[in-house]
Amino acid sequence: MSAPHLQDDQVFKDLNVVAMLHQFWEQKQVKEASVHPENLVVYESSTSPVPPFICYVTLPGGSCFGNFQNCYTKAEARRDAARIALMNSMFNELPSRRITPDFIKRSLEETVATTNGCIEEASDPSTSIGAYCLMLESNAGKTMLEFQEIMTMFQLLHWNGSLKAFRERRCSRQNVINYYSQHRLDECTRSHMVLDWMMREQQAPGLLSQQLQVALHEMEQARRSGRELRFYKEKKEILSIALNQAYSEQLEFGPNGDRWSHVEPNPDCFRHNRQPSPESSLTDPTESYEFYSQENINDRESLG
Repeated sequence: MSAPHLQDDQVFKDLNVVAMLHQFWEQKQVKEASVHPENLVVYESSTSPVPPFICYVTLPGGSCFGNFQNCYTKAEARRDAARIALMNSMFNELPSRRITPDFIKRSLEETVATTNGCIEEASDPSTSIGAYCLMLESNAGKTMLEFQEIMTMFQLLHWNGSLKAFRERRCSRQNVINYYSQHRLDECTRSHMVLDWMMREQQAPGLLSQQLQVALHEMEQARRSGRELRFYKEKKEILSIALNQAYSEQLEFGPNGDRWSHVEPNPDCFRHNRQPSPESSLTDPTESYEFYSQENINDRESLG
C-alpha cells in the first residue's frame, strides 16, 4: 500500500463514516429530488456468532459493498463497509466517472484492441461491439456506478441463460438492451430465475449446492478486493432461495405432475421488432463488466 492510501484509511477511521454515508446520500437525493422510502442505505450483517464479522451495505440504486478488513466486532465491520461505500460514492461524483462521448470512444477503442475486433462494427447493434456501443450510448451522462447497476441486470440474464432464450426466440439485441436498460431488477425477475434454477436442480440433483458454493467463493473474493458486490450477492440469494424451495416440505406440483412449472422469459414487449442473428448473442455482459470492474479496482487501490 502507498503512503496516501494509509493516510486516507486513518482519516476515514477517525470519522463517523456511517453517519457521513447516510448524509451523503440524503443530500444527493434532495438535490436530485428523488427522495423515496426505498432509497435508503441498508446494512446487512453476517449471522456468524464469532469473528471475523462481515457486513454489506447497499446504496440507493442497488450498488453493494462490504468490509474487506478482518473485523472482530459487528460495529467495526459496519464502519468498514460504510467506509468503502462512502469512498466509492464520493469518487463516483467526479466528472471523469461519467459516460461521455470521449469516454465511449476510448472504451470502444480499448474493447477493439483487446478483442481483435473492428471499430466499424460499433455502428451495427447485431455485433458484440455494436451492442456494447449501444449500451454505452444509451447510458450517456450516467456515472460508472449507475451504469454498473444496469450491467448487473445483463450479467444476471447472461448467467441465468435468459439471453440465450431471447436469442433463440429471435429477439434482437437492440430491443433486449432497450427493454432491460429501462427496467430495474425486481422480484418478478428474481422469481423467474429461481424457478429456472429449481428446474435445473430437478434435472441434475446437487447442481444448486455446487453453484451456491461457487457463488459464495466468488463473493468472498470480490469482497476482499473491495469490489462492487451486487452481481455476486444477487446470484447467491437467487441460488439460496432456489435451494431452500427445491427441498422444502411444501413443494408445489405442476399440472403434469412435475414439481415445478418452468417460467420462460417473456420477450413479448419487444417482439415487434425481430432481427435474427443466429450466430451471435447479446453482447457478453461479463466482458463489458470486467472492463469497468478492473478500472474500478485500480481506482480503489489509489483511493483506499
